[in-house]
Amino acid sequence: MHIAFVASEGVPYSKTGGLADVVGSLPKALASLGHQVSVYLPRYRQTKLSDPQTVVRSVTVPFDDHYRFPSVVTAGMVNGVRHYFVEYPAYFDRDALYGTALGDYIDNAERYALFCRAVLEASKIVGVPQIFHCHDWQAALVPVLLRSLYAQDPAFREVGTLFSIHNMGYQGVFQPEILPLLMLPWDLFTIGKMEFFGQVNFLKGALVDADLITTVSRKYAQEIQTAELGFGLEGVLRNRAGSVSGILNGVDYEEWNPQTDKYIAARYSPQDLSGKAKCKADLLATFGLEDTKLPIFGMVSRFVPQKGLDLISQIGDRLVREDLVLVALGTGEKEYEEMFLRLQRQFPKKVAVKVAYDNALAHKVEAGADIFLMPSRYEPSGLNQMYSLKYGTVPIVRATGGLDDTIEPWDARTGKGTGFKFADYSGETLLLTIRLALVAFRDQSSWQVLMKNGMAKDFSWQAWAREYVKVYERVRHTHAGAAPSSADDTVIAAQPSVPQPSKVRG
Repeated sequence: MHIAFVASEGVPYSKTGGLADVVGSLPKALASLGHQVSVYLPRYRQTKLSDPQTVVRSVTVPFDDHYRFPSVVTAGMVNGVRHYFVEYPAYFDRDALYGTALGDYIDNAERYALFCRAVLEASKIVGVPQIFHCHDWQAALVPVLLRSLYAQDPAFREVGTLFSIHNMGYQGVFQPEILPLLMLPWDLFTIGKMEFFGQVNFLKGALVDADLITTVSRKYAQEIQTAELGFGLEGVLRNRAGSVSGILNGVDYEEWNPQTDKYIAARYSPQDLSGKAKCKADLLATFGLEDTKLPIFGMVSRFVPQKGLDLISQIGDRLVREDLVLVALGTGEKEYEEMFLRLQRQFPKKVAVKVAYDNALAHKVEAGADIFLMPSRYEPSGLNQMYSLKYGTVPIVRATGGLDDTIEPWDARTGKGTGFKFADYSGETLLLTIRLALVAFRDQSSWQVLMKNGMAKDFSWQAWAREYVKVYERVRHTHAGAAPSSADDTVIAAQPSVPQPSKVRG
Protein backbone atom coordinates (compact mmCIF):
# COMPACT_ATOMS: atom_id res chain seq x y z
CA MET A 1 0.00 0.00 0.00
CA HIS A 2 1.20 3.53 -0.76
CA ILE A 3 0.52 5.96 2.11
CA ALA A 4 1.40 9.67 1.93
CA PHE A 5 1.72 11.56 5.21
CA VAL A 6 0.83 15.26 5.11
CA ALA A 7 1.91 17.24 8.17
CA SER A 8 3.26 20.60 9.23
CA GLU A 9 6.26 19.16 11.09
CA GLY A 10 8.29 15.98 11.38
CA VAL A 11 11.61 14.96 12.86
CA PRO A 12 14.44 15.26 12.06
CA TYR A 13 13.50 18.19 9.84
CA SER A 14 11.18 20.34 11.97
CA LYS A 15 9.61 20.11 15.39
CA THR A 16 7.60 21.95 18.00
CA GLY A 17 5.87 19.00 19.68
CA GLY A 18 4.79 15.38 19.67
CA LEU A 19 3.27 15.57 16.19
CA ALA A 20 6.78 15.75 14.76
CA ASP A 21 7.82 12.59 16.63
CA VAL A 22 4.87 10.66 15.20
CA VAL A 23 5.55 11.87 11.66
CA GLY A 24 9.18 10.90 12.10
CA SER A 25 8.55 7.42 13.53
CA LEU A 26 5.30 5.95 12.21
CA PRO A 27 6.26 6.13 8.49
CA LYS A 28 9.51 4.32 9.27
CA ALA A 29 7.60 1.56 11.07
CA LEU A 30 5.14 1.25 8.17
CA ALA A 31 8.01 1.03 5.67
CA SER A 32 9.55 -1.79 7.72
CA LEU A 33 6.26 -3.68 7.23
CA GLY A 34 6.70 -3.45 3.47
CA HIS A 35 4.53 -0.43 2.64
CA GLN A 36 5.48 2.43 0.34
CA VAL A 37 5.48 5.62 2.41
CA SER A 38 5.95 9.26 1.45
CA VAL A 39 6.00 12.26 3.79
CA TYR A 40 5.15 15.82 2.73
CA LEU A 41 6.38 18.69 4.92
CA PRO A 42 6.92 22.43 4.47
CA ARG A 43 10.54 23.45 4.02
CA TYR A 44 11.09 25.82 6.93
CA ARG A 45 14.19 27.78 7.75
CA GLN A 46 15.02 25.19 10.42
CA THR A 47 14.72 22.34 7.88
CA LYS A 48 18.24 21.13 7.16
CA LEU A 49 18.66 19.12 3.95
CA SER A 50 22.07 17.81 2.95
CA ASP A 51 21.45 17.30 -0.78
CA PRO A 52 17.97 18.47 -1.82
CA GLN A 53 16.82 17.63 -5.32
CA THR A 54 14.05 19.55 -7.07
CA VAL A 55 11.34 17.16 -8.26
CA VAL A 56 8.65 19.70 -9.18
CA ARG A 57 10.03 23.04 -10.28
CA SER A 58 6.74 24.90 -10.12
CA VAL A 59 3.27 24.15 -8.78
CA THR A 60 0.49 26.59 -9.61
CA VAL A 61 -1.59 27.49 -6.56
CA PRO A 62 -4.44 29.95 -7.27
CA PHE A 63 -5.24 32.73 -4.84
CA ASP A 64 -7.75 35.50 -5.42
CA ASP A 65 -5.10 38.24 -5.46
CA HIS A 66 -2.45 36.44 -7.55
CA TYR A 67 -1.15 32.95 -8.23
CA ARG A 68 1.67 31.53 -6.13
CA PHE A 69 4.27 29.10 -7.43
CA PRO A 70 5.88 26.85 -4.81
CA SER A 71 8.33 24.14 -5.77
CA VAL A 72 8.84 20.69 -4.30
CA VAL A 73 12.19 19.18 -3.36
CA THR A 74 13.11 15.77 -2.01
CA ALA A 75 15.70 14.68 0.53
CA GLY A 76 15.68 11.16 -0.90
CA MET A 77 14.98 7.98 1.05
CA VAL A 78 15.57 7.86 4.80
CA ASN A 79 14.77 4.60 6.61
CA GLY A 80 12.74 3.47 3.62
CA VAL A 81 10.64 6.65 3.57
CA ARG A 82 10.77 9.30 0.84
CA HIS A 83 10.43 12.87 2.10
CA TYR A 84 9.12 15.75 0.00
CA PHE A 85 9.26 19.42 1.01
CA VAL A 86 7.04 22.22 -0.25
CA GLU A 87 9.35 25.17 -0.79
CA TYR A 88 7.97 28.70 -0.78
CA PRO A 89 10.33 31.04 1.09
CA ALA A 90 7.82 33.88 1.41
CA TYR A 91 5.71 31.62 3.63
CA PHE A 92 8.12 29.18 5.24
CA ASP A 93 11.54 30.82 5.49
CA ARG A 94 10.84 32.29 8.94
CA ASP A 95 12.31 32.12 12.42
CA ALA A 96 9.54 29.89 13.76
CA LEU A 97 7.00 27.46 12.38
CA TYR A 98 3.65 28.95 13.41
CA GLY A 99 4.22 32.30 15.04
CA THR A 100 6.28 34.42 17.40
CA ALA A 101 5.98 35.47 21.02
CA LEU A 102 3.61 38.16 19.78
CA GLY A 103 1.17 35.61 18.39
CA ASP A 104 0.35 33.48 15.37
CA TYR A 105 1.52 34.52 11.93
CA ILE A 106 -1.40 36.44 10.43
CA ASP A 107 -1.15 34.54 7.14
CA ASN A 108 -1.21 31.01 8.57
CA ALA A 109 -4.37 30.17 6.64
CA GLU A 110 -2.69 31.11 3.35
CA ARG A 111 0.52 29.30 4.29
CA TYR A 112 -1.07 25.95 4.97
CA ALA A 113 -3.67 26.24 2.21
CA LEU A 114 -0.78 26.64 -0.23
CA PHE A 115 0.95 23.67 1.38
CA CYS A 116 -2.11 21.41 0.99
CA ARG A 117 -2.73 22.39 -2.62
CA ALA A 118 0.93 21.94 -3.48
CA VAL A 119 0.89 18.43 -1.98
CA LEU A 120 -2.08 17.40 -4.13
CA GLU A 121 -0.62 18.85 -7.32
CA ALA A 122 2.86 17.48 -6.67
CA SER A 123 1.52 14.00 -5.97
CA LYS A 124 0.11 13.88 -9.50
CA ILE A 125 3.70 14.19 -10.73
CA VAL A 126 5.72 12.18 -8.20
CA GLY A 127 3.07 9.54 -7.46
CA VAL A 128 -0.52 9.55 -6.23
CA PRO A 129 -0.89 7.45 -3.06
CA GLN A 130 -3.76 5.17 -2.14
CA ILE A 131 -4.14 6.95 1.23
CA PHE A 132 -3.46 10.53 2.26
CA HIS A 133 -2.83 10.40 6.03
CA CYS A 134 -3.28 14.02 7.16
CA HIS A 135 -2.34 15.40 10.57
CA ASP A 136 -3.87 18.33 12.46
CA TRP A 137 -5.46 21.48 11.07
CA GLN A 138 -2.50 22.50 8.94
CA ALA A 139 -3.17 19.48 6.68
CA ALA A 140 -6.95 19.60 7.04
CA LEU A 141 -7.64 21.13 3.64
CA VAL A 142 -6.43 17.98 1.86
CA PRO A 143 -9.63 15.98 2.58
CA VAL A 144 -11.71 19.16 2.11
CA LEU A 145 -10.20 19.82 -1.33
CA LEU A 146 -10.58 16.20 -2.38
CA ARG A 147 -14.30 16.37 -1.52
CA SER A 148 -14.85 19.73 -3.23
CA LEU A 149 -12.61 21.29 -5.88
CA TYR A 150 -10.86 18.01 -6.73
CA ALA A 151 -13.92 15.77 -6.51
CA GLN A 152 -14.00 15.24 -10.30
CA ASP A 153 -10.24 14.84 -10.73
CA PRO A 154 -9.70 11.30 -12.07
CA ALA A 155 -6.21 11.21 -10.54
CA PHE A 156 -7.74 11.00 -7.05
CA ARG A 157 -10.78 8.84 -7.74
CA GLU A 158 -9.40 5.87 -5.80
CA VAL A 159 -7.63 7.88 -3.07
CA GLY A 160 -8.87 7.67 0.52
CA THR A 161 -8.17 10.00 3.44
CA LEU A 162 -7.38 9.39 7.08
CA PHE A 163 -7.27 12.40 9.38
CA SER A 164 -5.42 12.25 12.71
CA ILE A 165 -6.16 14.63 15.58
CA HIS A 166 -3.13 15.22 17.77
CA ASN A 167 -4.70 17.98 19.87
CA MET A 168 -8.30 19.20 19.58
CA GLY A 169 -7.33 22.49 21.18
CA TYR A 170 -5.70 23.68 17.94
CA GLN A 171 -8.18 24.01 15.10
CA GLY A 172 -7.20 26.68 12.55
CA VAL A 173 -10.04 29.18 12.96
CA PHE A 174 -10.16 32.18 10.61
CA GLN A 175 -12.46 34.92 9.37
CA PRO A 176 -14.88 33.97 6.55
CA GLU A 177 -13.09 36.25 4.09
CA ILE A 178 -10.33 33.64 3.91
CA LEU A 179 -12.48 31.43 1.64
CA PRO A 180 -12.53 33.71 -1.44
CA LEU A 181 -8.86 34.57 -0.93
CA LEU A 182 -8.02 30.86 -1.06
CA MET A 183 -10.39 30.36 -4.03
CA LEU A 184 -12.55 28.00 -1.96
CA PRO A 185 -16.29 27.86 -2.68
CA TRP A 186 -18.70 29.66 -0.37
CA ASP A 187 -20.79 26.50 -0.02
CA LEU A 188 -18.11 25.29 2.41
CA PHE A 189 -19.29 28.05 4.76
CA THR A 190 -22.23 26.09 6.17
CA ILE A 191 -22.79 24.52 9.56
CA GLY A 192 -22.51 21.09 7.97
CA LYS A 193 -19.07 21.89 6.55
CA MET A 194 -16.53 24.47 7.80
CA GLU A 195 -18.64 27.17 9.45
CA PHE A 196 -17.96 27.50 13.18
CA PHE A 197 -19.76 30.24 15.11
CA GLY A 198 -19.43 32.68 12.22
CA GLN A 199 -15.85 31.72 11.37
CA VAL A 200 -14.12 29.18 9.15
CA ASN A 201 -12.70 26.16 10.97
CA PHE A 202 -10.15 24.12 9.00
CA LEU A 203 -10.15 21.22 11.47
CA LYS A 204 -13.93 20.93 11.30
CA GLY A 205 -13.72 20.64 7.52
CA ALA A 206 -11.44 17.62 7.80
CA LEU A 207 -13.60 15.98 10.49
CA VAL A 208 -16.57 16.21 8.12
CA ASP A 209 -14.81 15.20 4.90
CA ALA A 210 -12.16 12.62 5.83
CA ASP A 211 -13.06 8.99 5.23
CA LEU A 212 -11.96 8.00 8.74
CA ILE A 213 -10.61 9.80 11.81
CA THR A 214 -8.05 8.70 14.37
CA THR A 215 -6.63 10.26 17.45
CA VAL A 216 -3.69 9.34 19.60
CA SER A 217 -5.17 7.24 22.42
CA ARG A 218 -8.36 5.32 23.14
CA LYS A 219 -9.21 7.50 26.12
CA TYR A 220 -8.74 10.71 24.14
CA ALA A 221 -11.01 9.40 21.36
CA GLN A 222 -13.74 9.26 24.00
CA GLU A 223 -12.83 12.56 25.69
CA ILE A 224 -13.02 14.67 22.52
CA GLN A 225 -16.65 13.64 22.11
CA THR A 226 -17.50 15.48 25.33
CA ALA A 227 -18.15 19.19 25.87
CA GLU A 228 -15.16 19.41 28.22
CA LEU A 229 -12.53 18.43 25.65
CA GLY A 230 -14.33 18.65 22.31
CA PHE A 231 -13.68 22.41 22.02
CA GLY A 232 -17.00 22.93 20.28
CA LEU A 233 -16.60 20.08 17.77
CA GLU A 234 -17.84 17.26 19.99
CA GLY A 235 -21.11 17.19 18.04
CA VAL A 236 -19.28 16.56 14.77
CA LEU A 237 -17.31 13.74 16.35
CA ARG A 238 -20.31 12.17 18.05
CA ASN A 239 -22.11 12.22 14.72
CA ARG A 240 -19.18 10.33 13.20
CA ALA A 241 -18.46 8.16 16.24
CA GLY A 242 -18.32 5.01 14.15
CA SER A 243 -15.52 6.56 12.08
CA VAL A 244 -13.38 7.66 15.06
CA SER A 245 -10.77 5.42 16.68
CA GLY A 246 -7.85 5.88 19.05
CA ILE A 247 -4.39 4.46 18.45
CA LEU A 248 -1.74 5.24 21.01
CA ASN A 249 1.44 6.95 19.86
CA GLY A 250 4.51 4.77 19.92
CA VAL A 251 8.07 5.38 21.06
CA ASP A 252 11.18 5.32 18.91
CA TYR A 253 13.40 3.19 21.14
CA GLU A 254 16.35 3.74 18.82
CA GLU A 255 16.43 7.26 20.24
CA TRP A 256 14.86 6.81 23.69
CA ASN A 257 16.61 3.89 25.39
CA PRO A 258 18.97 4.12 28.39
CA GLN A 259 20.97 1.17 27.05
CA THR A 260 21.99 3.06 23.90
CA ASP A 261 21.35 6.76 24.61
CA LYS A 262 24.25 8.90 23.35
CA TYR A 263 23.25 11.94 25.40
CA ILE A 264 23.43 10.51 28.93
CA ALA A 265 26.38 10.20 31.29
CA ALA A 266 26.15 6.41 31.71
CA ARG A 267 24.09 3.68 30.13
CA TYR A 268 22.04 1.26 32.17
CA SER A 269 19.44 -1.49 31.94
CA PRO A 270 16.92 -3.30 34.17
CA GLN A 271 19.64 -5.88 34.86
CA ASP A 272 22.18 -3.22 35.89
CA LEU A 273 20.75 0.04 37.22
CA SER A 274 24.05 1.40 38.51
CA GLY A 275 24.38 3.85 35.61
CA LYS A 276 21.27 5.73 36.69
CA ALA A 277 23.05 7.09 39.78
CA LYS A 278 25.73 8.53 37.47
CA CYS A 279 23.02 10.07 35.29
CA LYS A 280 21.44 11.61 38.40
CA ALA A 281 24.76 13.16 39.46
CA ASP A 282 25.30 14.46 35.93
CA LEU A 283 21.82 16.01 35.82
CA LEU A 284 22.40 17.82 39.10
CA ALA A 285 25.76 19.12 37.87
CA THR A 286 24.25 20.23 34.55
CA PHE A 287 21.63 22.28 36.38
CA GLY A 288 24.16 23.62 38.90
CA LEU A 289 22.71 21.80 41.89
CA GLU A 290 24.56 20.08 44.69
CA ASP A 291 24.68 16.31 44.76
CA THR A 292 21.96 15.04 47.06
CA LYS A 293 20.20 11.88 48.12
CA LEU A 294 16.83 13.56 47.70
CA PRO A 295 14.65 12.30 44.85
CA ILE A 296 14.77 14.43 41.71
CA PHE A 297 11.45 15.38 40.15
CA GLY A 298 11.83 16.16 36.45
CA MET A 299 9.64 18.05 34.00
CA VAL A 300 10.13 18.45 30.25
CA SER A 301 7.15 20.36 28.95
CA ARG A 302 5.66 23.26 27.13
CA PHE A 303 4.93 25.80 29.85
CA VAL A 304 1.20 26.19 29.19
CA PRO A 305 -1.95 25.55 31.23
CA GLN A 306 -2.76 22.37 29.27
CA LYS A 307 0.32 20.75 30.83
CA GLY A 308 -0.89 21.39 34.38
CA LEU A 309 1.41 24.31 35.05
CA ASP A 310 -1.42 26.11 36.82
CA LEU A 311 -1.43 23.25 39.36
CA ILE A 312 2.30 23.64 39.89
CA SER A 313 1.69 27.36 40.42
CA GLN A 314 -0.95 26.60 43.07
CA ILE A 315 1.35 24.39 45.14
CA GLY A 316 4.82 25.62 44.16
CA ASP A 317 5.84 27.12 47.49
CA ARG A 318 4.70 24.03 49.41
CA LEU A 319 6.08 21.60 46.85
CA VAL A 320 9.66 22.81 47.20
CA ARG A 321 9.50 22.40 50.98
CA GLU A 322 9.06 18.66 50.52
CA ASP A 323 12.09 16.35 50.53
CA LEU A 324 12.74 16.65 46.82
CA VAL A 325 14.60 18.53 44.10
CA LEU A 326 12.74 19.89 41.07
CA VAL A 327 14.32 20.39 37.64
CA ALA A 328 12.26 21.77 34.75
CA LEU A 329 13.01 22.21 31.07
CA GLY A 330 10.78 23.95 28.56
CA THR A 331 9.39 27.16 27.12
CA GLY A 332 5.96 28.66 26.89
CA GLU A 333 3.83 31.33 28.47
CA LYS A 334 5.71 34.06 30.28
CA GLU A 335 3.63 33.58 33.44
CA TYR A 336 4.90 30.03 33.92
CA GLU A 337 8.45 30.71 32.83
CA GLU A 338 8.58 33.42 35.51
CA MET A 339 6.98 31.09 38.07
CA PHE A 340 9.82 28.57 37.69
CA LEU A 341 12.46 31.30 37.66
CA ARG A 342 11.01 32.78 40.87
CA LEU A 343 11.08 29.40 42.60
CA GLN A 344 14.67 28.96 41.45
CA ARG A 345 15.67 32.32 42.94
CA GLN A 346 13.89 31.60 46.23
CA PHE A 347 15.03 27.99 46.55
CA PRO A 348 18.31 27.75 44.61
CA LYS A 349 19.25 24.43 46.24
CA LYS A 350 15.90 22.82 45.50
CA VAL A 351 14.75 24.15 42.12
CA ALA A 352 16.48 24.61 38.77
CA VAL A 353 14.95 25.54 35.44
CA LYS A 354 16.18 26.01 31.90
CA VAL A 355 13.83 28.01 29.70
CA ALA A 356 14.66 26.45 26.34
CA TYR A 357 14.02 23.60 23.96
CA ASP A 358 17.04 21.32 24.32
CA ASN A 359 16.77 17.74 23.07
CA ALA A 360 20.05 16.57 24.61
CA LEU A 361 19.09 17.98 28.00
CA ALA A 362 15.65 16.36 27.73
CA HIS A 363 17.41 12.99 27.54
CA LYS A 364 19.47 13.88 30.61
CA VAL A 365 16.31 14.76 32.56
CA GLU A 366 14.66 11.47 31.63
CA ALA A 367 17.72 9.48 32.68
CA GLY A 368 18.70 11.46 35.76
CA ALA A 369 15.35 12.12 37.41
CA ASP A 370 13.76 9.68 39.83
CA ILE A 371 10.20 10.84 39.22
CA PHE A 372 8.64 12.57 36.21
CA LEU A 373 5.75 15.03 36.59
CA MET A 374 2.96 15.20 33.99
CA PRO A 375 -0.11 16.70 35.72
CA SER A 376 -1.81 17.62 32.44
CA ARG A 377 -5.28 19.09 32.22
CA TYR A 378 -5.60 16.97 29.09
CA GLU A 379 -3.03 14.93 27.19
CA PRO A 380 -4.09 13.33 23.89
CA SER A 381 -1.31 10.73 24.01
CA GLY A 382 1.81 11.95 25.73
CA LEU A 383 5.26 10.59 25.02
CA ASN A 384 7.33 11.64 28.01
CA GLN A 385 5.54 9.26 30.36
CA MET A 386 6.49 6.41 28.01
CA TYR A 387 10.07 7.66 27.74
CA SER A 388 10.16 7.84 31.54
CA LEU A 389 9.05 4.25 31.95
CA LYS A 390 11.88 3.03 29.72
CA TYR A 391 14.40 5.07 31.76
CA GLY A 392 13.16 3.79 35.11
CA THR A 393 11.89 7.27 35.96
CA VAL A 394 8.55 6.80 37.68
CA PRO A 395 5.75 8.97 36.25
CA ILE A 396 3.19 10.95 38.21
CA VAL A 397 0.35 11.70 35.81
CA ARG A 398 -3.20 12.89 35.73
CA ALA A 399 -5.65 10.20 34.58
CA THR A 400 -6.48 11.72 31.21
CA GLY A 401 -6.00 10.70 27.59
CA GLY A 402 -2.91 8.66 26.84
CA LEU A 403 -1.60 9.17 30.37
CA ASP A 404 -4.50 7.14 31.71
CA ASP A 405 -4.05 4.50 29.00
CA THR A 406 -0.34 3.95 29.65
CA ILE A 407 0.24 4.26 33.41
CA GLU A 408 -0.91 1.60 35.86
CA PRO A 409 -1.25 2.65 39.54
CA TRP A 410 1.49 1.31 41.82
CA ASP A 411 0.40 -1.13 44.50
CA ALA A 412 3.23 -1.87 46.95
CA ARG A 413 1.36 -4.85 48.40
CA THR A 414 1.24 -6.73 45.10
CA GLY A 415 4.32 -5.22 43.48
CA LYS A 416 2.27 -4.33 40.43
CA GLY A 417 1.97 -1.00 38.64
CA THR A 418 4.18 1.49 36.85
CA GLY A 419 3.49 4.89 38.38
CA PHE A 420 1.13 7.20 40.23
CA LYS A 421 -1.93 8.96 38.86
CA PHE A 422 -4.73 11.17 40.09
CA ALA A 423 -8.10 12.16 38.62
CA ASP A 424 -9.23 15.39 40.30
CA TYR A 425 -7.69 18.39 38.56
CA SER A 426 -6.50 20.34 41.59
CA GLY A 427 -3.24 21.36 43.15
CA GLU A 428 -4.17 19.69 46.42
CA THR A 429 -4.70 16.31 44.74
CA LEU A 430 -1.42 16.64 42.87
CA LEU A 431 0.44 17.45 46.10
CA LEU A 432 -1.15 14.46 47.85
CA THR A 433 -0.05 12.18 44.99
CA ILE A 434 3.49 13.57 45.14
CA ARG A 435 3.61 12.83 48.87
CA LEU A 436 2.46 9.24 48.22
CA ALA A 437 5.31 8.86 45.73
CA LEU A 438 7.79 10.25 48.26
CA VAL A 439 6.66 7.66 50.81
CA ALA A 440 7.11 4.89 48.24
CA PHE A 441 10.58 6.21 47.31
CA ARG A 442 11.84 5.66 50.85
CA ASP A 443 11.57 1.90 50.37
CA GLN A 444 14.28 1.53 47.75
CA SER A 445 13.89 -2.22 47.43
CA SER A 446 10.22 -1.83 46.52
CA TRP A 447 11.02 1.22 44.39
CA GLN A 448 13.35 -0.80 42.19
CA VAL A 449 10.52 -3.24 41.50
CA LEU A 450 8.41 -0.26 40.43
CA MET A 451 11.22 1.02 38.19
CA LYS A 452 11.71 -2.36 36.52
CA ASN A 453 7.97 -2.76 35.96
CA GLY A 454 8.04 0.38 33.87
CA MET A 455 11.25 -0.50 32.06
CA ALA A 456 9.67 -3.80 30.95
CA LYS A 457 6.84 -2.04 29.11
CA ASP A 458 7.01 -1.98 25.32
CA PHE A 459 5.40 0.96 23.52
CA SER A 460 7.36 0.55 20.29
CA TRP A 461 5.81 1.61 17.01
CA GLN A 462 5.67 -1.86 15.44
CA ALA A 463 2.43 -2.96 17.12
CA TRP A 464 0.74 0.41 16.56
CA ALA A 465 1.86 0.49 12.91
CA ARG A 466 -0.07 -2.73 12.33
CA GLU A 467 -3.13 -1.11 13.89
CA TYR A 468 -2.78 1.79 11.44
CA VAL A 469 -2.58 -0.67 8.55
CA LYS A 470 -5.96 -2.05 9.65
CA VAL A 471 -7.37 1.49 9.62
CA TYR A 472 -5.91 2.18 6.17
CA GLU A 473 -7.69 -0.92 4.89
CA ARG A 474 -10.90 0.41 6.42
CA VAL A 475 -10.31 3.74 4.70
CA ARG A 476 -10.05 2.02 1.33
CA HIS A 477 -13.25 0.09 2.01
CA THR A 478 -15.06 3.21 3.29
CA HIS A 479 -13.90 5.34 0.37
CA ALA A 480 -15.21 2.75 -2.07
CA GLY A 481 -18.66 3.12 -0.45
CA ALA A 482 -20.73 6.14 0.40
CA ALA A 483 -19.22 9.47 1.39
CA PRO A 484 -19.25 10.27 5.12
CA SER A 485 -22.34 12.02 6.35
CA SER A 486 -22.13 15.69 7.16
CA ALA A 487 -22.19 17.00 10.71
CA ASP A 488 -25.32 16.95 12.81
CA ASP A 489 -26.36 20.59 12.58
CA THR A 490 -28.70 20.42 15.57
CA VAL A 491 -26.06 19.06 17.92
CA ILE A 492 -23.44 21.60 16.90
CA ALA A 493 -25.78 24.56 16.97
CA ALA A 494 -26.80 23.62 20.50
CA GLN A 495 -23.39 24.65 21.85
CA PRO A 496 -23.87 28.34 22.78
CA SER A 497 -20.55 28.69 24.58
CA VAL A 498 -17.44 26.69 23.79
CA PRO A 499 -13.80 26.77 24.84
CA GLN A 500 -11.86 28.85 22.37
CA PRO A 501 -9.55 26.77 20.19
CA SER A 502 -6.23 28.13 19.06
CA LYS A 503 -5.18 28.62 15.48
CA VAL A 504 -1.86 26.84 15.78
CA ARG A 505 -0.10 24.18 17.73
CA GLY A 506 1.69 25.70 20.67
